[in-house]
Amino acid sequence: MRSSARLTGGALAALAALHLAWGWGSAFPFRTRDELAEAVVGSARVPPPPACFAVAGVLATGAALVTEVVPLPARVHRASLLGMATVFGVRSALGFSGRTALLSPGSDSERFVRLDRSVYAPICLALSIGTVASMDRRPPHA
Repeated sequence: MRSSARLTGGALAALAALHLAWGWGSAFPFRTRDELAEAVVGSARVPPPPACFAVAGVLATGAALVTEVVPLPARVHRASLLGMATVFGVRSALGFSGRTALLSPGSDSERFVRLDRSVYAPICLALSIGTVASMDRRPPHA
């Protein structure tokens, strides 16, 4: 497995675990859920547990795809990775431009926009690049 796949998969798994913790009521790495909401969501409330668990599931699936834990036909695997890279790339571009609220209405607190530009958008860009870098360069077979 490529080191880019290990690194990207590990980051996705860690982010999945963080979203699980938030779904279970944790405010980590903040002191309160209000601080978490403002900094990570950009609104007054943290999304409900099912939403946190859904994001955790998507991130865990991404980790499994990047690290090839689940065997898939090469074409499906490649298309899935390209889709992931595109989603992370778009999220990154919106974050850098201060327009994440287009995807997540209400994500517009001043603190969130600042953190989005300096932390979240760069993370999404790195995940996009890492996803592409983890792809097998051989032509897909079936």
